[in-house]
Amino acid sequence: MVVKIKMPKLSPDMTEGVLCQYMVEEGDVVEPGQLLFEVETDKVVSQIEAPSAMRVVSLKAEEGDTVAVGETVLETEEIGK
Repeated sequence: MVVKIKMPKLSPDMTEGVLCQYMVEEGDVVEPGQLLFEVETDKVVSQIEAPSAMRVVSLKAEEGDTVAVGETVLETEEIGK
C-alpha cells in the first residue's frame, strides 16, 4: 500500500517549508524513526522521521523546493505487515 509522506505543519502559522535535503533515496528501506528529510521554515530547520518501516518509492519534490503544508514530499510503501 502506498503511503504519502506530506509536508508537516510544524507551527500554527506555517503554510510552506523549504525541502533542504533528503536523507533517503528511491528504493531505500527505512526503519521507524530513521530520518527522511530536512525542512526549513522561517524559524527553524527540522528533521522529519519515518513513522514506520517502509520502502521509499518516489521522491516528489526536489531539494530546494518550497513545498506547501500538506503537499506530498515522498511516496513510500509499508513493509513488514
